[in-house]
Amino acid sequence: MHIPNNSLEKNGVNMHIPNTSLEENGANFIGLSCTVQSEVDELRNARETTASTFPEADAEACYAQLTYKCSEGTISKNSQKKYATVGDGPSSEPLRRRSIFFYGIGHMLNDLTSACWFTYLLMFLTEIGLTPRDAATVMLSGQVADGVATIFVGELIDRFGHFKVWHGGGSVLVAVSFSCVFGTCLVCTILGTNSITVRTIGYSIFAAIFNIGWAATQVSHMAMVNCITANSTSRVALSSCRNAFTMVANLLLFAIAFIVFKIISGSDSVGIEKQYRWIAVLSIIIGSLFVIIFHVGVKEPRLQHHKEPKSWKRISWFYWFNKVLYYQVALVYMLARVITNVSQALLAFYLIDDLHMHESSKAVVPAIIYICSFMASIFLQELKWTGYRLKAFFTVGAILWMFSGATIYLLPSSMWSYIYLISVVIGVGNALIMVTAISMESILVGKDLHGCAFVYGSLSFIEKLSCGIVLYIIEDFHTSAYGCNASHYLGLCHSLTQMSLAFVPGGCALLGIIVTFTMDLDAVPDLDAVTVHSLHEPLLS
Repeated sequence: MHIPNNSLEKNGVNMHIPNTSLEENGANFIGLSCTVQSEVDELRNARETTASTFPEADAEACYAQLTYKCSEGTISKNSQKKYATVGDGPSSEPLRRRSIFFYGIGHMLNDLTSACWFTYLLMFLTEIGLTPRDAATVMLSGQVADGVATIFVGELIDRFGHFKVWHGGGSVLVAVSFSCVFGTCLVCTILGTNSITVRTIGYSIFAAIFNIGWAATQVSHMAMVNCITANSTSRVALSSCRNAFTMVANLLLFAIAFIVFKIISGSDSVGIEKQYRWIAVLSIIIGSLFVIIFHVGVKEPRLQHHKEPKSWKRISWFYWFNKVLYYQVALVYMLARVITNVSQALLAFYLIDDLHMHESSKAVVPAIIYICSFMASIFLQELKWTGYRLKAFFTVGAILWMFSGATIYLLPSSMWSYIYLISVVIGVGNALIMVTAISMESILVGKDLHGCAFVYGSLSFIEKLSCGIVLYIIEDFHTSAYGCNASHYLGLCHSLTQMSLAFVPGGCALLGIIVTFTMDLDAVPDLDAVTVHSLHEPLLS
């Protein structure tokens, strides 16, 4: 393609773009091509030619002209398919299933360890002798470390990129530290003491290390979404696939737990430590295999400003703080996480202490929840999406949780078998609220890729801190007021665990509905005609 005028003018400054002959795959590409932004977006699919191909001065000049129409010259469709713009930004075309699959499995190690963390940590620590308050202190230390780490990791990713480096480094920390969270107190062994205080501090240290690694992996993986594709429907597909593999990870975890609980006796503290140590080790091994596959199958996405001129300015934190939608999405995402995490942490106590079910139910009932969540996530992948539908499906999920909470509150221990039906409703509700809440984050970011990691990191900080505080308050009351509160009207006995499991997720679901109705997702300025149109395309292609 030939551009006759090599001298382009912007703001009265002439910039000379020399005729440069480039040959790639047997095709001559004469002259640098500067196009209007719509043409730039179309070109981003083919990434055979990048800024590194051109001399630095030429690349600088072309970048400066990206949003200005060239005085002469057009780009043929064949050239559009063969050559990409120097910006090397994300494509607006729908992603292939293969790309979505490899991205989805990248969070498996985090999901396996997170399922074990929220489902069994409090129960493990109390069973080996810690008080509920001390056990909650260990969890809170991890949640605080996780929340703080998300802010710093998000900022560093926005500055330097390298998503996969952060993902890999975080995965290593997770793998090394997690077995020390579920196992013998290493600090106690080193110091030669087994006091409650030292055990609490020892477990808290490794809980913090584990959550720092977990945060690095989570933020880098979530921030990749907007840099892998500019197609909003594909972004929802990535979130839905990630959520589906979260369900797979949880099912694997509960399958492992079921087998371990059946084979290894937990009649004393030694047996209990052995049970959970095996669960942790097997989770690490399986999750690490998926991390390796992810790093092999996913290419490093690049933030566009990492290749642009040095005068490029990153998006300030205050840019997000001035958006009303930021606070709305943050609140909805926080509420969704509190619903799923708090219910997951309290479920095992409720099954054993309130419904008096067999020990294996600690694996069976959560497995049913995640099977239903997985099936619901598969269904969500095949839908056509708009901002209105995201809000509608979140509302449906929240209503399902409100119904489940009311049923849990009214369910007597003699009717324990009904918990299996309730778990089906909970599973579908979890999938609906999580897929839509995460997708709302992606809509918030839109095309502002240069601050996407901060958005994901800050929102994760809010939800981590909130979950830790809520669980600490519940366990603190559990320590000082353990028992049963009888209802004079229904003749039922409600423990603090049962009331917390009923009212905390149910209340958060109600508040989430109210906030969601105030959101206007279809009026986000960053969702231009191309992006809005893509919301109506199939999720997978």
